[in-house]
Amino acid sequence: MAKKSIYTVIVLCFTVLSCVKNSDFNGLSNGCTDDLEANATFKEVEALFKEETIQIKEDWIIEGYVISSDKAGNFFGVLHFQDHPTNPAQGFQIEIDLRNSHLFFEAGSKILIKLKGLYLGKRGEVYKLGGTFAAFGNISVGRLPVLKIPEHIFLSCNASEEVKPVLADFEDLEELKTNTLVRFEEMEVVEEELGNTFAVEAEETEQILQNCSENSVVLVSSGFSDFQADIIPEGNGTITGVLLKDGDNLQLVIRGLGDIEFTNDRCPEIITEFASTRIFISELADPDNNAGARFVELYNSATEPLDLNKWELRRYTNANTDVSSTIDLSGIVIDAESTLVISPNATEFELVYSFAPDFGVSTNSPADSNGDDNLELVDPFGTVVDTFGVIGEDGSNTNHEFEDGRALRNANVTEGNPSYTFEEWSIFNDTGDADTTNQPKNAPEDFTPGIRD
Repeated sequence: MAKKSIYTVIVLCFTVLSCVKNSDFNGLSNGCTDDLEANATFKEVEALFKEETIQIKEDWIIEGYVISSDKAGNFFGVLHFQDHPTNPAQGFQIEIDLRNSHLFFEAGSKILIKLKGLYLGKRGEVYKLGGTFAAFGNISVGRLPVLKIPEHIFLSCNASEEVKPVLADFEDLEELKTNTLVRFEEMEVVEEELGNTFAVEAEETEQILQNCSENSVVLVSSGFSDFQADIIPEGNGTITGVLLKDGDNLQLVIRGLGDIEFTNDRCPEIITEFASTRIFISELADPDNNAGARFVELYNSATEPLDLNKWELRRYTNANTDVSSTIDLSGIVIDAESTLVISPNATEFELVYSFAPDFGVSTNSPADSNGDDNLELVDPFGTVVDTFGVIGEDGSNTNHEFEDGRALRNANVTEGNPSYTFEEWSIFNDTGDADTTNQPKNAPEDFTPGIRD
């Protein structure tokens, strides 16, 4: 029995190696076939899948073009292939228990696959063919045993074709198909990951690549690849790889370092932090009849929009000289000559004023003042652009108290003022102290959020 097993292995090795189209094996290619023709499409195979792994019963054959390679060790135990060498409509992968599969199915090879008896599964948007394994009572697609590979995967005698990667456009990513070969242009590793190696040894590692518009894709590299310890090039350029998807995240797996050409200069730094004195506090509201209808309104008097990246609105409660709470305004662009209404209770605000605020925040925030607190508007560089009240002074019975009322910036004010100036404001409250107006205000009739009076 032992002699028979060894003989079988030797015959198998000779048979497999005789199929190799590689100079290491004297160009032998007598294992290819001209006798098979495809009789099914990828789309027909996809239609067989019904939410769980199945064994294919149909006597179908599909053809495809290999787009992956395990030569550099970044792919292992899998062949990725697509239905056409250019502009593919679909791509699949087949799990195989074969090392150095690139020696037998090199990139660009046309292969034919007999599907009957194989298993079909799906992970995310990726369709998988192969053998099967069971875990905890669940059937999943596993690697096709090496002895079964010659029964299902056949190399076409047609010469290998150049598989041309599809140019990936971030504006139209839905048109890209997973398990197909794509090329991204003007990409670079993000600044935070400069100097990193492709992968941590023996671990699958993700690095983020982005273009000059900050559109990104995740580069996935194996910790067993032969370029694992190489530093990712710091420049900008093109990258080609097999496109995969994990949830909503795009992933790219390269076949080797030849798929990366980062030889251009990196993208110029994108500056989104701007200083301006044309943003200021235009209205503060503490309605006498409904504390849930409080809000802060900012106004941009400039003739162009302003990105509020890294701007902050700070609150100093009562006489505190330390910041009590802040609102980070990053991610907001305030239009030219427009308001920004911030509410600490967006649901109540909409019920009262019949429209939603521009920005909903939490209670006890700067937008939730009870009328005796002080506020600062601060730009990305730490400069106080506008102030309401006097930091360190409780607003009660002062000229910056708006309890149960309203603080409205006068219409002639067009710029922020880092020093509170009473003459720039019309102040209404329930005391009338310090030349303010004793006239409590009720929501919604006494307030104009979203309108610069």
